[in-house]
Amino acid sequence: MNIFEAVEQKTPMLPEQYKQASRENLEQRVREVKERMGSRLYLPGHHYQKDEVIQFADNRGDSLKLAQLSADNHQAEAIVFCGVHFMAETADILTKPEQKVYLPDMRAGCSMADMANIDQTEKAWQKLMDLFDDTIMPLTYVNSTAAIKAFVGKNDGATVTSSNAARMVSWAFTQKERILFLPDQHLGRNTAYNLGIPLEQMAVWDPIMNELIYEGNMEDIKVILWKGHCSVHENFTVQNVHQLREKSPEMKIIVHPECRREVVKLSDDAGSTNHIIHTIKNAPAGSSWAIGTEMNLVNRIIQEHPDKHIISLNPNMCPCLTMNRIDLPHLAWCLESIEKGEPHNVIKVEAKIAQDAKKALDRMLERA
Repeated sequence: MNIFEAVEQKTPMLPEQYKQASRENLEQRVREVKERMGSRLYLPGHHYQKDEVIQFADNRGDSLKLAQLSADNHQAEAIVFCGVHFMAETADILTKPEQKVYLPDMRAGCSMADMANIDQTEKAWQKLMDLFDDTIMPLTYVNSTAAIKAFVGKNDGATVTSSNAARMVSWAFTQKERILFLPDQHLGRNTAYNLGIPLEQMAVWDPIMNELIYEGNMEDIKVILWKGHCSVHENFTVQNVHQLREKSPEMKIIVHPECRREVVKLSDDAGSTNHIIHTIKNAPAGSSWAIGTEMNLVNRIIQEHPDKHIISLNPNMCPCLTMNRIDLPHLAWCLESIEKGEPHNVIKVEAKIAQDAKKALDRMLERA
């Protein structure tokens, strides 16, 4: 049984009335709930959400920014997080106990976050301690489960975002000789490489085989990359870049650092979601761009900048499937259930896990 099947078995199914309702009807119902609940309701929306959902967001942003905004919103009793599961967990960790965080569809997970579970991580840590003793600091991308954040927090490590990864990795090396970077190998590799660490000093931990993949002198290893990836960003390829260069050599390429190292190397620029958004916004009218990131966001950027020629780096790219689980019917159902006092899909992180995870988050927030 996979994680989504397990979630579906214990989560109430979307009632038929929401499946049959028209978009106009559902939009009106969402607007009415928002108006009636006012400041008691807060609806953060991740950049990758569908247009039908993001239109109702009180704030748009990346996962950490939205979790921080949720924590700063002391009036809201209900926070309906339009994103994926790990984002709602982070919001729950950072908000007050009396505030409730909801996810409109519990099937909205993250394949990358699921590539590092706590059992695998604890087994890996034991083996790595045997190999390298107490010379490793664990860092985890915020795109990870609360349990992984707690593990990192408990072991004196910190979380990172794609915006501050370089700062946090630099800090980690002032504390320990090596780092373990979870769960996205590409962000870890790109960040470390940009800081001057050669690829020859980077190893990969395979959680399925429970082994370290490396050829060379083990003492030379500085970075241990967890073998995980974003299923969206890994679909941008060197072939995409070469084809674009041949067809449209004037077009600039900007990609997310969750893309493979070889793709980032061939691109003109790489950076976080916010970096991509602001780069395109500040680009001159008439400029041409190919963007290597999630398709809902690329389409939105295209709509918002008609004065520029913008395409996806991969013309066959699909939106993030798990992000797309949050749709208008689920949003309307979630909001109306909360208003009726019959809420479902509450995200609640166990107290001890939340406490340790907050340590990892706080270490990052203090420095970044």
